[in-house]
Amino acid sequence: MSTALRHAEYYGMQDIFDDLYERSKNNATKGLRLYEHIISKDNILLAFRNIKANTGSKTAGTDGITIDQYKIESVDEFIEGIRKVLQNYKPQTVRRVEIPKPNGKKRPLGIPTMRDRLIQQMFKQVLEPICEAQFYHHSYGFRPNRSAHHVMARCQFLVNNVKLHHVVDIDIQGFFDNVSHSKLIKQMYSIGIQDKRILTIVSRMLKAPIKGIGVPTKGTPQGGILSPLLSNIVLNDLDWWIANQWERLKTKRTYATNYKTRVLKKTNLKQMYIVRYADDFKIFTNSHQSAIKIFHATKEYLKNQLNLDISTEKSAITNLRKRKSDFLGFSLKAVSVINT
Repeated sequence: MSTALRHAEYYGMQDIFDDLYERSKNNATKGLRLYEHIISKDNILLAFRNIKANTGSKTAGTDGITIDQYKIESVDEFIEGIRKVLQNYKPQTVRRVEIPKPNGKKRPLGIPTMRDRLIQQMFKQVLEPICEAQFYHHSYGFRPNRSAHHVMARCQFLVNNVKLHHVVDIDIQGFFDNVSHSKLIKQMYSIGIQDKRILTIVSRMLKAPIKGIGVPTKGTPQGGILSPLLSNIVLNDLDWWIANQWERLKTKRTYATNYKTRVLKKTNLKQMYIVRYADDFKIFTNSHQSAIKIFHATKEYLKNQLNLDISTEKSAITNLRKRKSDFLGFSLKAVSVINT
């Protein structure tokens, strides 16, 4: 059992999270007063426990406070203090650090104060079950009980079992720095988070001032506890758009999965499957011609629907029977095996 699940059960929040998941699965979140769940005593204490278990809690924000200094002297006073902050929430300044990347470049990381990390954790706990019920099943980054190993298994299945040897690699240019705030808030509403108090506070979180830079007008800075969930909300539209082109395409008649595939292959539709881990993703297809069309269609979708550009230098089409394609630290290549 995961630590997060143990904590949720201890504070009596797991039943609430399960209920939110089921409601979201049935598209029945309209009218839910999610804010009350977020500021509940049990959810705040659960957030504090989860923050304390996080290794990042030893890193201070702009206020210089770590989890060791962020202690609860009186539970009731602590709870009321957090609730009061949220009544007219203004995020504190975010500390910015540069993390070296393997290619020699640096990745900017935003570190909120301990107070703001706690508030983000409170929001994440309640919003995540709603989002999880709506997320595409082959998105694996920063989601409960999913990892890069699941990505590897899915890719191997598509290459070896489905025989899809052409891969479209799309690199989104500065994804975390270029997410549209207004578009993201609309996507949150569409996914089932419709409590306006929550949307207002998240909007303010996105505009938290960054020390030495100022107030951002776009982006979900890496380093914030809520940022991975928000980023998955942004790209969930892409996941389902790809899936609905083939895998989840609605047909007039109901077919068994294998027979539906045979029927679709007789059409001019392009066979495609997306495998995504955060902002890294591959689209698998069965021919070079289809890969070219998928590449350009995806590029246009990202630009027109999500206001995101791609890096043409880092994006590519690969025939796995001729060359390998790297993904999350492992390499893919279709190799014929001759039985002797």
